[in-house]
Amino acid sequence: MSDNSGSQQSGSIFHLAIPVDDLAAAEAFYGDLFGCDRGRRSDRWIDFNFFGHQLVTHLAPDECGRASTGPVDGKNVPVKHFGVVLDPKDWEALAARLQAAGTEFIIEPGIRFKGEPGEQGTFFLLDPAGNALEFKCLQQIDQLFAA
Repeated sequence: MSDNSGSQQSGSIFHLAIPVDDLAAAEAFYGDLFGCDRGRRSDRWIDFNFFGHQLVTHLAPDECGRASTGPVDGKNVPVKHFGVVLDPKDWEALAARLQAAGTEFIIEPGIRFKGEPGEQGTFFLLDPAGNALEFKCLQQIDQLFAA
């Protein structure tokens, strides 16, 4: 019997495939800047271990471009984006590492929904192909799906 509750099963790994317009730039961004281990590859795609999940960058220049934005908590958040929820210490360390590397953020590291259910640290950036990424943390992880 399958569980359709939407909750993650213990040991579940998410798979996401995204378009890129330059595999070398994608490898430098995900592999070098983020330190993601590389997996299988071809001349058209590269697998990465993205914080324990499978991220595949596919060479598809016609599919690349900057996502439109929508207002969230007073910021223009990219509508199409992906990322991970980190432990607060890991989130702070990643933000500091990216800032030290001179990374350009589209939304700087900060706290959203302050004092409300789901209060979270978050920041957004673009990969070289224009894919938007969000990294967030919550002091109370049980607030991730708070209404």
